[in-house]
Amino acid sequence: MKHYKTISQLHQDSNFMPPEHPMISLIHCSDVNSCSIGQSKFTCDFYMIALKKIASGSFIYGKSPYDHDNGSMSFVKPRQVMEINSVVMAENAFVIFIHEDYFLSHNLHKEIKQYGFFDYETNEALHLSPTEEKIIWELYDKISFEYKNNADEFSKDIILTHIDSILKYVQRFYKRQFINRKDMSGPIVTRFNRILASYFETGQLNKKGLPTVTAVSSQLNISSRYLSDLLKQETGKTALEHIHIFLIDEAKNLLMGTENTIAGTAYQLGFENPPYFTRLFKKQTGSTPAEFKKQHLN
Repeated sequence: MKHYKTISQLHQDSNFMPPEHPMISLIHCSDVNSCSIGQSKFTCDFYMIALKKIASGSFIYGKSPYDHDNGSMSFVKPRQVMEINSVVMAENAFVIFIHEDYFLSHNLHKEIKQYGFFDYETNEALHLSPTEEKIIWELYDKISFEYKNNADEFSKDIILTHIDSILKYVQRFYKRQFINRKDMSGPIVTRFNRILASYFETGQLNKKGLPTVTAVSSQLNISSRYLSDLLKQETGKTALEHIHIFLIDEAKNLLMGTENTIAGTAYQLGFENPPYFTRLFKKQTGSTPAEFKKQHLN
Protein backbone atom coordinates (compact mmCIF):
# COMPACT_ATOMS: atom_id res chain seq x y z
CA MET A 1 0.00 0.00 0.00
CA LYS A 2 1.44 3.35 -1.01
CA HIS A 3 1.61 6.35 1.32
CA TYR A 4 1.62 9.83 -0.22
CA LYS A 5 3.48 12.61 1.56
CA THR A 6 2.92 15.19 -1.17
CA ILE A 7 -0.15 16.12 -3.17
CA SER A 8 2.03 16.53 -6.25
CA GLN A 9 2.98 12.85 -6.12
CA LEU A 10 -0.67 11.86 -5.74
CA HIS A 11 -1.54 13.94 -8.82
CA GLN A 12 1.31 12.43 -10.79
CA ASP A 13 0.27 8.84 -10.00
CA SER A 14 -3.34 9.74 -10.87
CA ASN A 15 -2.38 11.32 -14.23
CA PHE A 16 -3.70 14.72 -13.14
CA MET A 17 -2.20 18.10 -13.91
CA PRO A 18 0.12 19.34 -11.14
CA PRO A 19 -1.76 21.13 -8.34
CA GLU A 20 -1.84 24.92 -8.31
CA HIS A 21 -0.50 24.84 -4.74
CA PRO A 22 1.71 22.10 -3.22
CA MET A 23 -0.38 21.94 -0.03
CA ILE A 24 -3.93 22.00 -1.41
CA SER A 25 -5.64 20.52 -4.46
CA LEU A 26 -9.07 21.10 -6.00
CA ILE A 27 -10.42 18.48 -8.42
CA HIS A 28 -13.69 19.24 -10.21
CA CYS A 29 -15.59 16.53 -12.08
CA SER A 30 -15.96 18.78 -15.13
CA ASP A 31 -12.18 18.41 -15.41
CA VAL A 32 -12.11 14.69 -14.53
CA ASN A 33 -15.29 12.73 -15.28
CA SER A 34 -13.81 9.27 -14.81
CA CYS A 35 -10.76 8.66 -12.70
CA SER A 36 -8.73 6.57 -10.34
CA ILE A 37 -6.81 8.37 -7.62
CA GLY A 38 -3.50 7.05 -6.36
CA GLN A 39 -2.31 3.48 -6.76
CA SER A 40 -5.07 1.11 -5.65
CA LYS A 41 -5.45 1.38 -1.86
CA PHE A 42 -3.39 4.20 -0.38
CA THR A 43 -2.89 6.45 2.62
CA CYS A 44 -1.71 10.04 2.67
CA ASP A 45 -0.87 13.03 4.85
CA PHE A 46 -3.91 14.94 3.59
CA TYR A 47 -7.47 15.64 4.62
CA MET A 48 -10.06 14.95 1.94
CA ILE A 49 -13.39 16.74 1.54
CA ALA A 50 -15.55 15.43 -1.31
CA LEU A 51 -19.01 16.10 -2.71
CA LYS A 52 -20.04 13.44 -5.18
CA LYS A 53 -22.67 11.33 -6.81
CA ILE A 54 -21.06 8.25 -8.27
CA ALA A 55 -22.55 6.41 -11.23
CA SER A 56 -20.06 3.55 -11.04
CA GLY A 57 -16.67 2.63 -9.73
CA SER A 58 -15.11 1.99 -6.34
CA PHE A 59 -14.94 4.65 -3.62
CA ILE A 60 -13.95 3.04 -0.33
CA TYR A 61 -12.58 4.29 2.98
CA GLY A 62 -13.04 2.76 6.38
CA LYS A 63 -14.70 -0.63 5.96
CA SER A 64 -17.53 -0.04 3.49
CA PRO A 65 -18.00 0.95 -0.17
CA TYR A 66 -19.80 4.15 -1.06
CA ASP A 67 -23.52 3.83 -1.82
CA HIS A 68 -23.79 4.71 -5.53
CA ASP A 69 -27.47 5.65 -5.28
CA ASN A 70 -27.03 8.79 -3.21
CA GLY A 71 -25.24 12.10 -3.64
CA SER A 72 -23.28 12.92 -0.52
CA MET A 73 -20.25 14.44 1.15
CA SER A 74 -17.42 12.36 2.56
CA PHE A 75 -14.52 13.28 4.80
CA VAL A 76 -11.23 11.45 5.23
CA LYS A 77 -8.47 12.31 7.69
CA PRO A 78 -4.73 11.74 7.15
CA ARG A 79 -3.43 8.16 7.18
CA GLN A 80 -6.87 6.62 6.66
CA VAL A 81 -6.97 3.91 3.98
CA MET A 82 -8.70 4.97 0.75
CA GLU A 83 -9.46 3.32 -2.57
CA ILE A 84 -10.82 5.36 -5.50
CA ASN A 85 -10.84 3.28 -8.68
CA SER A 86 -12.54 3.89 -12.07
CA VAL A 87 -15.02 6.33 -10.58
CA VAL A 88 -17.59 7.85 -12.95
CA MET A 89 -19.53 10.82 -11.62
CA ALA A 90 -23.26 11.10 -12.28
CA GLU A 91 -23.42 14.82 -11.50
CA ASN A 92 -21.20 17.74 -10.59
CA ALA A 93 -18.69 16.75 -7.96
CA PHE A 94 -15.49 17.94 -6.34
CA VAL A 95 -12.64 16.60 -4.24
CA ILE A 96 -10.42 18.80 -2.08
CA PHE A 97 -7.13 17.46 -0.73
CA ILE A 98 -5.52 19.57 2.02
CA HIS A 99 -2.13 18.68 3.47
CA GLU A 100 -2.29 18.63 7.26
CA ASP A 101 0.63 21.12 7.41
CA TYR A 102 -1.46 23.69 5.51
CA PHE A 103 -3.34 24.26 8.78
CA LEU A 104 -0.21 25.10 10.79
CA SER A 105 -0.46 28.42 12.66
CA HIS A 106 -4.23 28.52 12.00
CA ASN A 107 -6.96 27.68 14.52
CA LEU A 108 -8.18 24.91 12.20
CA HIS A 109 -5.01 22.95 12.94
CA LYS A 110 -6.57 22.06 16.31
CA GLU A 111 -10.26 22.48 15.53
CA ILE A 112 -10.39 20.13 12.54
CA LYS A 113 -9.48 17.21 14.82
CA GLN A 114 -12.67 17.84 16.80
CA TYR A 115 -14.99 17.21 13.84
CA GLY A 116 -16.20 13.65 14.38
CA PHE A 117 -17.30 13.10 10.77
CA PHE A 118 -13.66 12.63 9.72
CA ASP A 119 -13.89 9.32 11.62
CA TYR A 120 -17.14 8.14 10.00
CA GLU A 121 -17.32 5.25 7.58
CA THR A 122 -18.32 5.59 3.91
CA ASN A 123 -21.89 4.47 4.54
CA GLU A 124 -22.22 7.26 7.13
CA ALA A 125 -21.65 10.00 4.56
CA LEU A 126 -23.63 13.24 4.67
CA HIS A 127 -26.62 13.31 2.31
CA LEU A 128 -27.39 16.87 1.25
CA SER A 129 -30.67 18.54 0.47
CA PRO A 130 -30.69 20.77 -2.66
CA THR A 131 -30.45 23.91 -0.50
CA GLU A 132 -27.55 22.48 1.49
CA GLU A 133 -25.76 21.43 -1.68
CA LYS A 134 -26.09 24.97 -3.03
CA ILE A 135 -24.44 26.39 0.10
CA ILE A 136 -21.51 23.97 -0.19
CA TRP A 137 -21.02 24.73 -3.89
CA GLU A 138 -21.00 28.47 -3.19
CA LEU A 139 -18.22 27.98 -0.65
CA TYR A 140 -16.31 25.69 -3.01
CA ASP A 141 -16.52 28.31 -5.78
CA LYS A 142 -15.08 30.94 -3.42
CA ILE A 143 -12.20 28.60 -2.55
CA SER A 144 -11.66 27.87 -6.23
CA PHE A 145 -11.55 31.58 -7.08
CA GLU A 146 -8.77 32.18 -4.55
CA TYR A 147 -6.98 28.98 -5.52
CA LYS A 148 -6.80 29.75 -9.23
CA ASN A 149 -5.91 33.42 -8.99
CA ASN A 150 -2.56 34.95 -8.15
CA ALA A 151 -1.83 34.30 -4.48
CA ASP A 152 -1.12 37.14 -2.08
CA GLU A 153 -0.76 37.45 1.69
CA PHE A 154 -4.53 37.10 2.14
CA SER A 155 -5.16 34.04 -0.04
CA LYS A 156 -4.40 31.28 2.45
CA ASP A 157 -6.43 32.84 5.24
CA ILE A 158 -9.41 33.39 2.92
CA ILE A 159 -9.26 29.78 1.70
CA LEU A 160 -9.06 28.44 5.25
CA THR A 161 -11.96 30.67 6.30
CA HIS A 162 -14.15 29.11 3.59
CA ILE A 163 -12.99 25.59 4.52
CA ASP A 164 -13.86 26.39 8.13
CA SER A 165 -17.32 27.48 6.97
CA ILE A 166 -17.81 24.22 5.05
CA LEU A 167 -16.95 22.20 8.16
CA LYS A 168 -19.30 24.23 10.36
CA TYR A 169 -22.15 23.85 7.87
CA VAL A 170 -21.46 20.12 7.63
CA GLN A 171 -21.71 19.85 11.43
CA ARG A 172 -25.11 21.53 11.22
CA PHE A 173 -26.26 19.36 8.31
CA TYR A 174 -25.25 16.16 10.10
CA LYS A 175 -27.43 17.14 13.06
CA ARG A 176 -30.31 17.58 10.62
CA GLN A 177 -29.55 14.17 9.16
CA PHE A 178 -29.61 12.54 12.59
CA ILE A 179 -32.98 14.14 13.33
CA ASN A 180 -34.48 13.23 9.95
CA ARG A 181 -33.33 9.63 10.27
CA LYS A 182 -34.94 8.85 13.60
CA ASP A 183 -36.65 5.88 11.98
CA MET A 184 -33.13 4.50 11.49
CA SER A 185 -31.46 5.79 14.65
CA GLY A 186 -34.22 4.58 16.97
CA PRO A 187 -33.55 0.90 16.21
CA ILE A 188 -29.79 1.51 16.54
CA VAL A 189 -30.25 2.94 20.03
CA THR A 190 -32.42 -0.05 20.95
CA ARG A 191 -29.89 -2.54 19.55
CA PHE A 192 -27.06 -0.72 21.35
CA ASN A 193 -28.85 -1.16 24.67
CA ARG A 194 -29.59 -4.81 23.92
CA ILE A 195 -25.94 -5.51 23.11
CA LEU A 196 -24.87 -3.95 26.41
CA ALA A 197 -27.51 -5.87 28.35
CA SER A 198 -26.42 -9.11 26.71
CA TYR A 199 -22.80 -8.34 27.52
CA PHE A 200 -23.61 -8.24 31.22
CA GLU A 201 -26.13 -11.09 31.24
CA THR A 202 -23.86 -13.57 29.45
CA GLY A 203 -20.89 -12.96 31.72
CA GLN A 204 -18.67 -11.35 29.09
CA LEU A 205 -17.45 -8.86 31.69
CA ASN A 206 -15.49 -11.62 33.39
CA LYS A 207 -14.19 -13.01 30.09
CA LYS A 208 -13.41 -9.84 28.12
CA GLY A 209 -13.31 -7.03 30.67
CA LEU A 210 -15.03 -3.68 30.24
CA PRO A 211 -17.10 -3.29 27.07
CA THR A 212 -15.67 -0.78 24.60
CA VAL A 213 -17.41 1.59 22.23
CA THR A 214 -15.42 0.07 19.36
CA ALA A 215 -16.60 -3.46 20.19
CA VAL A 216 -20.27 -2.44 20.42
CA SER A 217 -20.18 -0.29 17.28
CA SER A 218 -18.56 -3.17 15.38
CA GLN A 219 -21.56 -5.35 16.21
CA LEU A 220 -23.81 -2.59 14.87
CA ASN A 221 -21.68 -2.25 11.69
CA ILE A 222 -21.14 1.48 12.19
CA SER A 223 -18.10 3.49 13.25
CA SER A 224 -17.61 4.24 16.93
CA ARG A 225 -17.57 8.00 16.31
CA TYR A 226 -20.83 7.90 14.34
CA LEU A 227 -22.46 5.80 17.07
CA SER A 228 -21.42 8.27 19.76
CA ASP A 229 -22.61 11.28 17.75
CA LEU A 230 -25.92 9.58 16.94
CA LEU A 231 -26.52 8.65 20.60
CA LYS A 232 -25.55 12.15 21.70
CA GLN A 233 -28.15 13.62 19.34
CA GLU A 234 -30.83 11.10 20.37
CA THR A 235 -30.24 10.82 24.12
CA GLY A 236 -27.88 13.62 25.12
CA LYS A 237 -25.19 11.10 26.10
CA THR A 238 -22.30 9.55 24.17
CA ALA A 239 -21.78 5.82 23.71
CA LEU A 240 -19.12 5.79 26.43
CA GLU A 241 -21.46 7.57 28.84
CA HIS A 242 -24.14 4.94 28.16
CA ILE A 243 -21.62 2.18 28.87
CA HIS A 244 -20.71 3.90 32.14
CA ILE A 245 -24.40 4.08 33.12
CA PHE A 246 -24.77 0.34 32.56
CA LEU A 247 -21.64 -0.34 34.59
CA ILE A 248 -22.74 1.80 37.52
CA ASP A 249 -26.22 0.24 37.54
CA GLU A 250 -24.59 -3.18 37.73
CA ALA A 251 -22.23 -1.91 40.43
CA LYS A 252 -25.19 -0.77 42.54
CA ASN A 253 -26.70 -4.25 42.37
CA LEU A 254 -23.42 -5.86 43.40
CA LEU A 255 -22.80 -3.41 46.23
CA MET A 256 -26.27 -3.97 47.67
CA GLY A 257 -26.51 -7.71 47.08
CA THR A 258 -23.08 -9.13 47.86
CA GLU A 259 -20.44 -9.02 50.57
CA ASN A 260 -17.80 -7.93 48.06
CA THR A 261 -15.38 -5.22 49.02
CA ILE A 262 -15.27 -2.09 46.89
CA ALA A 263 -12.12 -3.38 45.20
CA GLY A 264 -13.73 -6.79 44.68
CA THR A 265 -16.75 -5.18 43.05
CA ALA A 266 -14.49 -3.13 40.78
CA TYR A 267 -12.56 -6.24 39.67
CA GLN A 268 -15.80 -8.18 39.14
CA LEU A 269 -17.00 -5.45 36.79
CA GLY A 270 -13.79 -5.54 34.79
CA PHE A 271 -12.05 -2.52 36.29
CA GLU A 272 -8.34 -3.13 36.72
CA ASN A 273 -8.00 0.09 38.72
CA PRO A 274 -10.38 0.30 41.74
CA PRO A 275 -9.67 4.04 42.34
CA TYR A 276 -10.84 4.73 38.77
CA PHE A 277 -14.02 2.77 39.50
CA THR A 278 -14.57 4.85 42.63
CA ARG A 279 -14.13 8.12 40.73
CA LEU A 280 -16.50 7.03 37.98
CA PHE A 281 -19.09 5.83 40.50
CA LYS A 282 -19.00 9.15 42.35
CA LYS A 283 -19.25 11.09 39.11
CA GLN A 284 -22.37 9.15 38.12
CA THR A 285 -24.11 8.96 41.53
CA GLY A 286 -22.71 11.79 43.63
CA SER A 287 -21.39 9.40 46.28
CA THR A 288 -18.52 6.94 46.58
CA PRO A 289 -19.23 3.19 46.45
CA ALA A 290 -18.55 2.95 50.18
CA GLU A 291 -20.96 5.79 50.95
CA PHE A 292 -23.61 4.24 48.66
CA LYS A 293 -23.26 0.81 50.27
CA LYS A 294 -23.41 2.20 53.80
CA GLN A 295 -26.44 4.34 53.02
CA HIS A 296 -28.47 1.51 51.47
CA LEU A 297 -27.49 -1.22 53.91
CA ASN A 298 -28.57 1.03 56.77
